[in-house]
Amino acid sequence: MKILLVHNSYQQPGGEDVVFDQERQLLERTGHQVVTYCRSNSENNGYFALKQLALVERMVWARDSRREIAGLLHRQKLDVVHVHNTFLMVSPSIYWACREADIPVVQTLHNYRLLCPAAIFFRHGHVCEECLEHSLWRGVLHGCYRDSRAETSAVALMLTVHRWLATWSEMVDCFIALSGFSRQKFIEGGIPAEKMAVKPNFVYADPGCRSRSGEYALFIGRLSPKKRVVTLLAAWQCLQARIPLRIIGGGPERESLEAHTLQMGLSDVRFLGQLPRDEVIAALKKAWCLIFPSEWYENFPVTIAEALACGVPVVCSRLGAMEEIVTDGRTGLHFTPGDADDLAAKVEWAWAHPEEMAAMGRAARAEYEAKYTAERNYEMLMEIYTKAIAARAKGIR
Repeated sequence: MKILLVHNSYQQPGGEDVVFDQERQLLERTGHQVVTYCRSNSENNGYFALKQLALVERMVWARDSRREIAGLLHRQKLDVVHVHNTFLMVSPSIYWACREADIPVVQTLHNYRLLCPAAIFFRHGHVCEECLEHSLWRGVLHGCYRDSRAETSAVALMLTVHRWLATWSEMVDCFIALSGFSRQKFIEGGIPAEKMAVKPNFVYADPGCRSRSGEYALFIGRLSPKKRVVTLLAAWQCLQARIPLRIIGGGPERESLEAHTLQMGLSDVRFLGQLPRDEVIAALKKAWCLIFPSEWYENFPVTIAEALACGVPVVCSRLGAMEEIVTDGRTGLHFTPGDADDLAAKVEWAWAHPEEMAAMGRAARAEYEAKYTAERNYEMLMEIYTKAIAARAKGIR
């Protein structure tokens, strides 16, 4: 099969870039011909003053991206186009080039951008679905994208135009949601249910299961407000037992969180900073649990899948895809989002029940082997490509 992969990276590298690259490698390893079209939002650094209007225009309809994709489709005999992200330099204009060339289109929904200008359903420290329940212009009112009403207006305009043009409902043959939870949200937002498939992210290469029980609890992630590390620290202040906690990651809250930790006298908490992936995996294998206190609708945290692969139970918020991926009492424990007392209670129970946690670790590894290996992901991806090709052949839009 010959596949065109399309991806627009953000100015700061993130999980979407990792998934794009892993899927590219997976397809190449399994013998497919892969062509890529990549843009980066770093390109917009030159857009100032009056050029901002040009940036808004290209966000809605990038003529150069459409022209370049059309040229690729003309030169290459492709079976399917798989789009990961179009925001903002690529733009949704490319779907129209694919339609003219009659090439099937698959779109991975890495975030909630089609439903929420900020893409995360999170505002002022809590989940917000106002743009889903009412109108995209609620996001403009709140300035949800980059804390700017003007920039949020631009994103809302792009979404409104392409809803009116039926770009996503008509031009895309199959969407990939990363969880059943996110699939349901997109259906609520107007994406046809029959076009929605669920395919989670995966872990490659297999890190292997840990060989012994862990030494500390571990947090891995960006230190930003929606990750709610502050709730994690509050829980540690509530603990009766002295339990070591390691925090891996960097971000805008690191300095304030470290200062907060010192003020509270939490000597069992250590910040390790941002580490290379091999060191993250090594630290994960030494943990007795991964703690995931996020309070937004995480789409599919690869970190949780990595913990399962390592045989490490996960203590996570009872929210969104996290609740779906981690089975309470079998592969980890759930706690009430934002409730430091409940998190502390779950952590102390886990610390006091090593045999039960060891059993959860074995179940976690089994869950990885059943759902999140590269081999299983490849099977699911091929099923989705086949469905998209069949839909286009039958003229189903």
